[in-house]
Amino acid sequence: MTHLHQIDPVAISLPAFELFGRSFHPQVHWYGIMYVVAFAVAWLLGRSRIRAGRLPGVDEHAFGDLMFYGMLGVILGGRIGYVLFYAFGDFLADPLLLLRVTDGGMSFHGGLLGVLIACWLWARKHGLNFFDLMDFAAPIVPPGLGFGRLGNYIGGELWGKPTGGDWGVVFPGSLPPQYRELGPDALRRLHESGALDAFARHPSQLYQAFLEGLVLFCILWWASRRPRARYALSGLFALGYGTFRFLVEFVREPDADLGYLAFGWLTMGQLLSLPLILVGVFWLWKSRGAPVLQPQAPGKTAAPEAS
Repeated sequence: MTHLHQIDPVAISLPAFELFGRSFHPQVHWYGIMYVVAFAVAWLLGRSRIRAGRLPGVDEHAFGDLMFYGMLGVILGGRIGYVLFYAFGDFLADPLLLLRVTDGGMSFHGGLLGVLIACWLWARKHGLNFFDLMDFAAPIVPPGLGFGRLGNYIGGELWGKPTGGDWGVVFPGSLPPQYRELGPDALRRLHESGALDAFARHPSQLYQAFLEGLVLFCILWWASRRPRARYALSGLFALGYGTFRFLVEFVREPDADLGYLAFGWLTMGQLLSLPLILVGVFWLWKSRGAPVLQPQAPGKTAAPEAS
């Protein structure tokens, strides 16, 4: 059975107005709301871990500062990463593309690099070990990834490959040109007649939301319930995300501007995920015999104990 995707990506549309001779029509998109929800959930989960003493010497005020650093890293890194990894040619032709965030385009791998840089700066400022901070943050990241993928699904973007069967989701944006100008009612009638079933695709956004969001969160949250050796949670996150992303890419439509990079199946998402998998394995190996950071009440400091 196929499903016709007809969700309005705009959650709130405010009245249009003119300012300085220009017309403005403010809109709040679901994708933006997903970012707000993601940061809110990360803050709640992180505050819970702070209160449990999972980052000794750091109180809730300092954690709020960390969240600000992290948000900047996600937004700046995600946008810059998208331009460099997926639209570099367009950027060279039009450098202002980097600033047109309303046109869409965010990269997880770029956002990850941005967060790593932001957290390194924050850890250096507070005199903390960088990997203790990474291990603290690892379990609170996956829900944000899941909400981001839900935003992709609601926006009808980053869809999967055709299912080749009588099931899947029909995304209007993926239809041939002759269908894209049709209104919602006309598309609905065509779908009810079965005329659009051949264009049904994998809802890869939902696959990613489930694996990278829910499953990865459950694994990391369970693993973080008791103290772990340094590098362990960071390694588990990198290995888990890299593996899930690599696998889902097999049923996800490659980026139109890039296509397949090699072998008729390797995508940019898979290429960028391979280093994460390797780094995750290395960190897990390195965690053997590494010190274990014991929980301490906020405001106190504790040296890691050898495992």
